[in-house]
Amino acid sequence: MRGRFCLTLATAILALSGSLSIVSSGANAQSDYPNRPITLIIPTPPGGGTDTLGRRLAEAVEPILGQKLVVENRPGGGGSVGVTLISQARPDGYTLGMIWNGPLTALPHTLQVPYTPESYTPIIQIGSSSYVMCVAPDFPASNAEEFIAELRNNPGKYTYGNDGVGGTMQLGAERIFKHFGIKARAVPFGGAGETARNFLGGHVDIYGGSLPPILPHVKAGKAKCPLLTSADDNPALPDASGLHKLGVPELETVLWWGVIGPKDLPDSIVAKLEQAFRNAADTPLVKDGLAQIGASPVIRDGKEMAQLVKRESEALGEVARDLGLEQRPQ
Repeated sequence: MRGRFCLTLATAILALSGSLSIVSSGANAQSDYPNRPITLIIPTPPGGGTDTLGRRLAEAVEPILGQKLVVENRPGGGGSVGVTLISQARPDGYTLGMIWNGPLTALPHTLQVPYTPESYTPIIQIGSSSYVMCVAPDFPASNAEEFIAELRNNPGKYTYGNDGVGGTMQLGAERIFKHFGIKARAVPFGGAGETARNFLGGHVDIYGGSLPPILPHVKAGKAKCPLLTSADDNPALPDASGLHKLGVPELETVLWWGVIGPKDLPDSIVAKLEQAFRNAADTPLVKDGLAQIGASPVIRDGKEMAQLVKRESEALGEVARDLGLEQRPQ
């Protein structure tokens, strides 16, 4: 009996020792993080604004973290493929994602995705940019007030291009249209570049999308842009008005970017990453990258970013329901 007791006690001590060793090992792994390269998933094809900005951010943060960031483009499903991979990664800080808001706050209302806001860890937001609505030079409106009045007085007459059914641009535009009693016909395309080509070709009356594809044509006098979807004006388009001018800043829907990781990421790693990316976002490399796509630095920590995701998702979800946009199987 005494021998059995001693054997049981010895087994318990060994088990406890093993547990303490695992805990100690985990703590040490966190304290010396990162000690190997980090994968940064970007859920877009190479070459677009999000990809370019993400690569600049990776380059800027490498000397701060002291490790290489390996960029992997994982496009597909409107960004949901990349977000899914990030969400399902091990929560050790070696797989992160540079994302824009569409796959987090708009897409889940119209597409069945295998993640929720609880599936990932927001780390930091680094910047944002307006969406813009542009028209031909001879369109009968020269400012935001006239643009809204023209659309409201001609229900169903005008078409506006956007970057996909249930995308952030369409839902953001419809938030504004609903408030002002506007009926315009949405025409979806495969991205802002395609929207711009069809607008310039005369296939839609209004360009709705991000700034980079349309800016050269505004400068060439082929388009004018009366309205931004942001509350504030944007220095890249000084003739366009933000929603403050119309008295409805609360209807703001913008394009923004941030860094996320898998759920259950340890607090110590989140804190280290947040500070590192905050410092990186303050470098000329990243600031210039934002300016080149008509964006501005906007920093929110992980908790603030999570609150933004919640607010925006609720607002866009309401619009999606009003439009009758139901989830579609992938």
